[in-house]
Amino acid sequence: MPGSTKAMGALTIGGLVVVTAYTVAFGSSGLLWFGWVILGLITLGMVALHNA
Repeated sequence: MPGSTKAMGALTIGGLVVVTAYTVAFGSSGLLWFGWVILGLITLGMVALHNA
């Protein structure tokens, strides 16, 4: 897995931690979760392209 894909995966996991912490502390934010889902889909796309 190339470095850029690993970095994107780390960013996605870090984003999940941040969004989850925000949700626990301040309540759910649909916009944050939507952003995280988009980030996750981009990461999955990068992984799929590198494995193709």
